[in-house]
Amino acid sequence: MNDIPEYLDGLPNISGVEQLCAEAIQAKQGKTIYLQESGIDFGSIRSACAIALHMHQPLIPAGGSYLRTAEIISNLKYMMDNQQIGDNHNAPVFLWCYKRMGEFIPQLMNEGKQPRVMLEYSGTLLHGLRKMGAHEVFDSLKTITLNPNYRHAVEWLGAPWGHAVAPSTPAQDYRLHVKAWQNHFAAIFGFDALGRVRGFSPSEMALPNHPDVAYEFVKTLKDCGYQWVLVQEHSVERPENGWGPERKHIPHRLVCRNSRGETESIIAIIKTQGSDTKLIGQMQPYYEAKGLSRLELAGKQVPQLVTQIADGENGGVMMNEFPPKYMEVIGESSGSDVPIVNVTEYLEYLFSLGMEEKDLPALQPILQFRIWERVKPGDGPEKMEQAIEELRKEDHRFNMEGGSWTNNLSWVRGYQNVLDPMQNVSSLFFEKVLRQNISPSEHRYRNALFHLLTSQTSCYRYWGQGLWTDYAREICRRAQEILSHDF
Repeated sequence: MNDIPEYLDGLPNISGVEQLCAEAIQAKQGKTIYLQESGIDFGSIRSACAIALHMHQPLIPAGGSYLRTAEIISNLKYMMDNQQIGDNHNAPVFLWCYKRMGEFIPQLMNEGKQPRVMLEYSGTLLHGLRKMGAHEVFDSLKTITLNPNYRHAVEWLGAPWGHAVAPSTPAQDYRLHVKAWQNHFAAIFGFDALGRVRGFSPSEMALPNHPDVAYEFVKTLKDCGYQWVLVQEHSVERPENGWGPERKHIPHRLVCRNSRGETESIIAIIKTQGSDTKLIGQMQPYYEAKGLSRLELAGKQVPQLVTQIADGENGGVMMNEFPPKYMEVIGESSGSDVPIVNVTEYLEYLFSLGMEEKDLPALQPILQFRIWERVKPGDGPEKMEQAIEELRKEDHRFNMEGGSWTNNLSWVRGYQNVLDPMQNVSSLFFEKVLRQNISPSEHRYRNALFHLLTSQTSCYRYWGQGLWTDYAREICRRAQEILSHDF
């Protein structure tokens, strides 16, 4: 399959090759792609651990002194250009963090070790890095993504392009984020590399728990070819009793039913609770795995898998402590009965035993048990909303705004000054672009999409007030102007 350009008329290639992406993914579905290159004897190990590094920088209108005309640039570029302000002096280290796995993996493999890492980069970060001329980051990442000697050690995870949180992003927009990331990744690394992306990492680990939104979330992932998704331990529950997962270190099925009686499911890998950057920075998942042994799953004895994800650049632990600790643990674990692995090669091992997705224990998003006690799938949206409203009145802690790594953070409440403009842009995009069937290959489509997705970055919700709110409202203003003028 031919390569495609990374940029078109100054914009990242985030739309227009959806069909080619789907074909590239479909071509590898059902095939074993990591296990045959793995070199790990899964049949003889006791347990394993997997680590993922999440990398993100938002895009902000800060390339100039006047907000309404400032170029949209990476927050990292702003930090680089203003290192005297606050923590911006970390910018050069951040930049190194984005490329350093491309140095570590070849070094360790050339020493005869068995390194592993899963990488998740937001689309806004990738675009921002390219625009600021950080080409060495891409060269480094391409080495470990494309070189047959190294690629089995690195598993890329899909993500929403603009780092949008699923619970508060309109379902049709979230699908656009997922597809935009696939387009962009294929434009950078090629279709063959895209076909190897099997897992998905939701921004902020935010899982929608409203049944209709959760169903659309899983349907989007399945429609886009994903096989598994990372979920936070306290954002899921067992369907039979509403309790948390019992065996956290085996794969589950995330089963989502909606008010119309439709069901979608996807393999769920549980990320356990804890201080994420400290856990990975100090390689805690490895030490936890060392205390585990094989257990029975679907009639087979299988190794347990301890899985963690953390920001790959934020904080002193990740910037400074992670590199030597990672090197030490890879050295110790290589060839041992507690190796570092990636999730897809682990799943491929389970499938090689004859296991199937339907053999895995079921989970559903938190608080749904209480809803299904009152209504049944198929009762319709109105009855469901009545039940949800009743539960809210009975218990002020009950909410349908999703679970995430923060647990107590609502991605909706208190953000109306940001969400209202975002919702307006989303509605306008739907009316003027999606409903009119404008081709994703057109420049005006891509331009409007770029601004829509950029405006939905979680940072604008998370910080809630001040300059970040101004940034969000300005991007929304530009998006509205494009949609009103060009369509």
